[in-house]
Amino acid sequence: MPHPACPKCDNLKIIKSGIVNSRQRYHCKKCHYYFSVNKLGKQIDDYYVIKALQLYLEGVSYREIERILGISHVSVMNWVKKYHIKAPERYDYRPTYKIINHEELQLLIAESGFLKDSGMVITELGDKFMMIKWERFRD
Repeated sequence: MPHPACPKCDNLKIIKSGIVNSRQRYHCKKCHYYFSVNKLGKQIDDYYVIKALQLYLEGVSYREIERILGISHVSVMNWVKKYHIKAPERYDYRPTYKIINHEELQLLIAESGFLKDSGMVITELGDKFMMIKWERFRD
């Protein structure tokens, strides 16, 4: 099996350098970087990465995203850091959300006055929809 390229400098002059946690370790002869082969395991579909980041930008907390999408809040935090996402400051607004199915969405849109309220987003979540709206904190 050919050695992988160095993830730091893309050099192909790589040598084996032991085994760590049952994974082959390599050493780059050019930049002297040590690395292991990528772990084979679950990879989360990009759809859920994008949805998690969208929800984060809408002000939904990491733990709530975990409950909604079934993805670890730590993964969401790592994606926010990886993609340099900065959520806007919320001040005295907080998001509330409701998960609804297609029929409920149709009824909601058919109601008169639905479009009168501002600060509302509807996003797809697989076979369901999420309605997010913002309300002011009341003292």
